[in-house]
Amino acid sequence: MPMPMQVKLLRVLQERTFERVGSNKTIHCDVRIIAATHRHLEQEIAEKRFREDLFYRLNVFPIEVPALRERAEDIPYLINDLIARMEAANRGSVTLTPRAVAVLMQHSWPGNVRELSNLIERLAIVSPDSPVDAADLPEKFQAYEVPDTVQLQLPEPEIHVIRPAAREALTKPIAGAPAVQLPEQGIDLKEYLTDLENELIRQALEECNGVVAHAAKLLNMRRTTLVEKLRKVDTA
Repeated sequence: MPMPMQVKLLRVLQERTFERVGSNKTIHCDVRIIAATHRHLEQEIAEKRFREDLFYRLNVFPIEVPALRERAEDIPYLINDLIARMEAANRGSVTLTPRAVAVLMQHSWPGNVRELSNLIERLAIVSPDSPVDAADLPEKFQAYEVPDTVQLQLPEPEIHVIRPAAREALTKPIAGAPAVQLPEQGIDLKEYLTDLENELIRQALEECNGVVAHAAKLLNMRRTTLVEKLRKVDTA
């Protein structure tokens, strides 16, 4: 950020006021600033490229995110997430062998997560139908040592462990709700729950003669929430 812009931002943070470009009308604001950088700001301050007073204004609640090279154990999970995102966006998929993942965990990743994301997308284009082994990785990864035996497995996105308390809650019958049997062919759960919710809202409104505030109380929700749901139904 150029120094003149740093001065302007500092004024906004200190006085909570600003003027639009071309206007002399002062506007008051109440905002929360979330800032991010990949540079060492203490060094930038020492070299007169970043204002120290602005640094202390921004550095109220710092969150340090280590570079990818410092958290190699996260790479299998990041790979899993990147592949899941591609599949959800219908942009292909790819499978990596444990040997390939072990090699990727040795890389320094100067481009951080963006570099890893770029690699996964490239592999999805080059090898969409066959698992990618260590030998199939780009040339810059061939210098890394491939372990003889790899006790590594990518986390499965479809498998989740249900905690005992949650499992117990799922098995408890809902008071006043009819028994529901899952059809053999399955159902669209989102659509089913939406239809069920709309039907209960309809019944509540009928019970309360169309008075939204009373229906919201009957449904144990805020009136504004019910109004928003009704608005979505009207525009659907």
